[in-house]
Amino acid sequence: MADATHTTGTAEPKAGFPPFDQTTFPSQIFWLAITFAVLLVVMWRVVVPRIGGTIAERKARIATELERAESDRRKADQAWSTYQNTLVEARQRARVVTEDNRVRVLAESERAEAAADETAQADIAKAEADLARLRAEARESILAAAQDAAVDIVARLTGENVSASEAASAVREAQG
Repeated sequence: MADATHTTGTAEPKAGFPPFDQTTFPSQIFWLAITFAVLLVVMWRVVVPRIGGTIAERKARIATELERAESDRRKADQAWSTYQNTLVEARQRARVVTEDNRVRVLAESERAEAAADETAQADIAKAEADLARLRAEARESILAAAQDAAVDIVARLTGENVSASEAASAVREAQG
């Protein structure tokens, strides 16, 4: 082919990378400017508003979530405070109930003790009365036995019969 160029007399363009060809620079710059302007307008009119809308939507969603989180935090604080107040009130009521029960049990214990003391005192008084009655009966029995013995002794020793009243006065005299 090199021979063909020499014979026809036309110069064949040099082979190379077309964007680096200096003869096509002005048209390349023209189309670059037009493409840049079109892309700039498309970005400015379509993409930037969409991105701005998405950012605004995200900001609004974040603000809403932050408000909801703050509200939930306030509710949690209020629930915690209510829980603590309820717990304190329950403890106070438990103390009051415990103290009331302690006082009631102590009073019942004292009443039961007093009733037991009264019963014991009554039983002691009854036992002492029974003991005094038994002692009196025993004394009477001993006196009667001593009188009978005095009548028998006098009758055996002296052979005389003594009356029961004389024997009773002799036993009383001897008793002192």
